Amino acid sequence: MIRPTTSSKLALMAAVFVLLTACGGGGGDSGSAAPPAVPDPPNPGTPDPVFGLDTRAANTSCVAPARPIVSSISTPRAFPSISFHLPVLMLQAPQDSTRWYVVQQGGQVKLFTNSSTAATSSTVIDISARVASPDSGANGELGLLGMAFHPNFSTNHFVYLFYSHVGHPVVSYLSRFSSLDNGLTWDPASEQVLLTVTKPYNNHNGGNLAFGADGYLYVGYGDGGSGDDPQNLAQNPQRLLGKMIRIDVDGGSPYGIPADNPYRGNALCNTGTGSANCPEIYATGLRNPWRWSFDSATNILWAGDVGQNTYEEVDQISRGGNYGWRCREGMHVNPDAGVDLSACPVSGLIDPVAEYDHTLGQSITGGYVYRGSAIAGLVGSYLFADYVSGRIWALRQSVTSAFERIELADTPYLISSFAQGNDNELYFLSYSDGQIHALQAGGGASAGGVPTLLSQTGCVSANDARQPASGLIPYAPNASFWSDGAAKSRWLAVPDGQTIGVASDGDFAFPNGSVLVKNFNLNGQLVETRLFMRHPDGVWAGYSYEWNSAQTDATLVPSVGKTKAVGTQTWIYPSQAQCLQCHTAGAGYTLGLEVSQLDGDLPYPLTGRTANQMSTLTHIGMFSSTPASVAALPDPFGSAPLASRARAYLHSNCSGCHRPNGGTPSNLDLRYTTTLAQTNACGAAPQAGTLGVANAKIIAPGDAGSSVLVSRMNRRPPDTNGMPPVASSLPDSDGVNLITAWIDSLQSCN
Repeated sequence: MIRPTTSSKLALMAAVFVLLTACGGGGGDSGSAAPPAVPDPPNPGTPDPVFGLDTRAANTSCVAPARPIVSSISTPRAFPSISFHLPVLMLQAPQDSTRWYVVQQGGQVKLFTNSSTAATSSTVIDISARVASPDSGANGELGLLGMAFHPNFSTNHFVYLFYSHVGHPVVSYLSRFSSLDNGLTWDPASEQVLLTVTKPYNNHNGGNLAFGADGYLYVGYGDGGSGDDPQNLAQNPQRLLGKMIRIDVDGGSPYGIPADNPYRGNALCNTGTGSANCPEIYATGLRNPWRWSFDSATNILWAGDVGQNTYEEVDQISRGGNYGWRCREGMHVNPDAGVDLSACPVSGLIDPVAEYDHTLGQSITGGYVYRGSAIAGLVGSYLFADYVSGRIWALRQSVTSAFERIELADTPYLISSFAQGNDNELYFLSYSDGQIHALQAGGGASAGGVPTLLSQTGCVSANDARQPASGLIPYAPNASFWSDGAAKSRWLAVPDGQTIGVASDGDFAFPNGSVLVKNFNLNGQLVETRLFMRHPDGVWAGYSYEWNSAQTDATLVPSVGKTKAVGTQTWIYPSQAQCLQCHTAGAGYTLGLEVSQLDGDLPYPLTGRTANQMSTLTHIGMFSSTPASVAALPDPFGSAPLASRARAYLHSNCSGCHRPNGGTPSNLDLRYTTTLAQTNACGAAPQAGTLGVANAKIIAPGDAGSSVLVSRMNRRPPDTNGMPPVASSLPDSDGVNLITAWIDSLQSCN
């Protein structure tokens, strides 16, 4: 029998749903006086549609509770009526607290009034035509990244911008612009280029800039990209990449060199490269300094330097200092065995003042030393965050002079940058939704939180915790995610009276209170149940439960996660932060719940029928409107063509992170609907290291052996280069074989 297309099935579903509503089956208008129309008899040759369920069961028990919030600060929206597109920086002009400027990565600077009721913004400058950014299809780390006002802005009206220029190779520009109307606008034609740096790769651009109390302009550059700094640029004093530089913008043409810079006297490296050590260099050995600042009280320069596979670090940058990359990651010798460390200095490398590993986050966002008055207990503490996990910490110096890290808040935001007002109060930018949040006193433990025992959640049967509660609806994606060989069962629970929205791309949007339940079974024994909840405040969070040996109940795993020996393998219970490393904002948080994944048949235990999931969910009224047609994903290990099956595997297993706004620093887009040429993977040099692969490409057509995609899939801890990077200890050998066969079959990237 020919399998009907998605469009034909959805049309049939819509017709049936209208018919049922007209006959009273959909709970139509009870006040209508007219009798329902009698439909024509069905065509005898057309079988009645089969649905897996007849009605939507009531769900009063499996509803997400209030989110447990343990925080010493609060993070309300500071300007609730205004938001921005991909904001990466916010600042005020010197001596002017009436306005805020917001830098949008696509190449625009916006201006709005410093009022909590501000609802509109104006464009100060738009250089998007010159800027390679995510808006232009470029790597997610490229764009307009930095901005600084000249200390004498009120009289000379100079502002400095750092951006990635359109073209190949990528060139980072540091330029000065002028305003003719006291900062309301800047003239794009007034650009004076001070410095250009050509980069070998697209990522690791740095881009922050600021004036110090000494009146000099400081600029932070990443190491040039790829992984493990393959050209060792951060340690090369004849290149500006991987450095903090310091220049005197008022001291020469195009700039002067401060008298105490380490290599003063040598020829300028204003194209990023020199024949001698570059006189612009202030400090060395940085990987990707993403946001740094001066303490307004002490002038100490604090920097967040993004790590590679294992550690994120906080540095105090001093003149002439070497902060170790690529020789060291954080306080540790670079663990990548493929890196030649023979040229590394044997002494003199400066350790960070603090570090954290990737169980807590994956990409540091540097902040500020708090010198405001609204949060008295934090004065003198350095505040910073992690872009991926949303955690905010403070560093305080203890009585032993060591720094202790204190978690202040666990937020659901992709924190791209902090901002400091002229009054020294702090804010942060939420990258994905463009909102601005303030840091304020408050917080504390809130009511709510998930129960300690799975049997207490209301999501399982009161008589048998191995079975779902009656209000749960089973589902299964066409292309399943690899989970270390575990068999999985899945259910969704939506609060009564609520429905699921569906985006134009087929992705589901669940209402607040929804819960997704997944059981993991190894060798006939339940080992874990995960609950993924959208709490009443709209925030998604994941919780893992560990089953006892008697299989009678499961206990909530600590928020930091754990590992456990199960038979001959190590089972990983992910931390709550790691849950959101895969369930990204770009993927709509839920994975596997989209039209393309559920347009397939499922046996429904309640009725004993096998039926299409999308037809069934529509029939019982789970959607707010009839979903649009989207191509169904094939089973990666079924009978569809090899290319379709391989792309379905990558969609399910990789595209949660590797897509626009997926939270990774790369520009890979591995969604099923993206053409191979547009994935930015085929024929592309890897940005996170070659892993020792000769002539490495992410995907090398016809040569899986030269494709780091395959190499990463085939690795797991303690090797830190494996994909997925969390919650898996075993490679998927069938998946590796599938992707290997597909890549070997490719003749080109078209």
